[in-house]
Amino acid sequence: MRAFGTLVLAATTPASPMLGQEVGDVFQDCEECPIMVVVPDGTFTMGAPDWERLGDAYRPRPVTIPAPFAVGVYEVTFWEWDACVRAGGCEGYVPDDEGWGRGFRPVINVSWYDAQAYVRWLSEFTGQEYRLLSEPEWEYVARAGTETTRYWGNDPSEQCRYANGLDEAGQAVYPSATVTRPGCTDGYAATAPAGAFLPNGFGLYDILGNVSEWGEDCHLGEYREASGACDYRIRRGGGWTGGFILLRSDRRGGWLPDSRDSDTGFRVARVLE
Repeated sequence: MRAFGTLVLAATTPASPMLGQEVGDVFQDCEECPIMVVVPDGTFTMGAPDWERLGDAYRPRPVTIPAPFAVGVYEVTFWEWDACVRAGGCEGYVPDDEGWGRGFRPVINVSWYDAQAYVRWLSEFTGQEYRLLSEPEWEYVARAGTETTRYWGNDPSEQCRYANGLDEAGQAVYPSATVTRPGCTDGYAATAPAGAFLPNGFGLYDILGNVSEWGEDCHLGEYREASGACDYRIRRGGGWTGGFILLRSDRRGGWLPDSRDSDTGFRVARVLE
């Protein structure tokens, strides 16, 4: 049995074929696999309203998610990544934890290619189809039915309850950093353990803050899905280095797929049978 945040789940190895097929179901496909939750299909507005839009790349448009799918309740942790390495997967790569600890902290210093190695191993190990989230899927689950810029609303004072971002705790360790919101502290100068903050309406933790999350798609100058070979891959959600202004459900950016950073990890999705 594993516990993250307020969620306690008895692991099943393997999962029942009927487990994880209904919206709201929480399940694991193996004891060392990510904890997943089934999210519903639906339609939402992707992007930012005119008064808060940062450019044409954020122009709002309606998007339909045609079917339910499963998404990681938490960002992939060192515990889960190290299990992949022990099993002979993930190309044997052991990311540096920067001295902050492994275990249930989100894995960091992983590239887009590293994330792809993990989902390939996980798919082979479980017999299920795991992948990274597309950009529309990511924003859909980050918003979780909300229309505000952040799933907890737009009150800066609420950030320390919902997201691990740059604050007084971080500035005390990194004095050159600029805190871009009113004072509060979440108690973490860098990454926080999975589930240390409140979840959004779909039951997802750290979808904003903690670490930026690699997505499946290429990064283009406007919102549209693009796969295949490309120079830059999408990262969403912002990390522990980002202040209030940067932690937004609509914020997007592209990075080289081989880049590895201490504020970047990933979350997985799984296709339902």
